[in-house]
Amino acid sequence: MKCPGQDLQYWKPGAIYDAACPRCGRAVEFFKDDTARTCPGCGHRFVNPQMDFGCAAYCPFAEQCLGTLPEGAAIQREALLKDRVAVEMKRRLGKDFKRIGHSSRVARHAERIGAAEAGPLAVILPAAYLHELPAEADGTGPAREILQRLGARPELIAEVCDALDRLQRPAAADDPPCVNVLRDAHRLDEIEERRKSGETAGIDETDFQTGSGRRMAAELLRPDQGI
Repeated sequence: MKCPGQDLQYWKPGAIYDAACPRCGRAVEFFKDDTARTCPGCGHRFVNPQMDFGCAAYCPFAEQCLGTLPEGAAIQREALLKDRVAVEMKRRLGKDFKRIGHSSRVARHAERIGAAEAGPLAVILPAAYLHELPAEADGTGPAREILQRLGARPELIAEVCDALDRLQRPAAADDPPCVNVLRDAHRLDEIEERRKSGETAGIDETDFQTGSGRRMAAELLRPDQGI
């Protein structure tokens, strides 16, 4: 059965349109299911600006349906993957709101630190959400199965699982930057929780691995300040 969104008989007016080439400005005709087209004027190939690649974030048949995703769409796919991972994490933890809240806060801190440090958010954010799920011998628990089912790239799955495994162990000199980001995100959440009871003794910004983490910790540790 053909996907209704890709079947011409279901298309409405406006399904064929022009988009300006970002390099030369020439109008390039797109069908709504084109992932990318090449400008006949300058030869520049660019992503369809009106195409929604949301389903490709989790559909295991995305590449068969859409073909090889262009760079911009692949980035969007991995950006949307973390939202699906967050939903799956909440489903798995059920009514364990304490752990759900912790994972969500760690992910929020990790996103801020990772963006400031130019870290690989496609690895950092899924790992931040998945770290609270039960761990197995290699430290990854159900993470691999979840990511495979959501259609993540094998390389991305390997990096996320490696980060989760390292988080179960003491910090090491060869930890990749994404793991340092995740460790700092955990420390920021610890500071926030301890501040609620007025106990921040023994924690300071020197405990952090990243410059951004240290700056955020210093801000949070100042009286009447927050992140």
